[in-house]
Amino acid sequence: MNPDTFFVIGLVLSVLSIPAVVSSISNGDRPRIATITLMVAGGMIVWAISNKPGGYPIESIPRVVAQVLSDFT
Repeated sequence: MNPDTFFVIGLVLSVLSIPAVVSSISNGDRPRIATITLMVAGGMIVWAISNKPGGYPIESIPRVVAQVLSDFT
């Protein structure tokens, strides 16, 4: 897998795990699984940024997401 794919998967996992963390905290539970998912997503994003020459400028993120989604479909 290329770094773009890991970057997009990490973004999606992080966006989906944030509501789970907030929900667990508001219910008084410990957000174990959601926190682990958030750490894995962060690791994927950091790995993708470190392995992509030049990294990911903010303005190129929508293009990268669209490119990865078009590759899957």
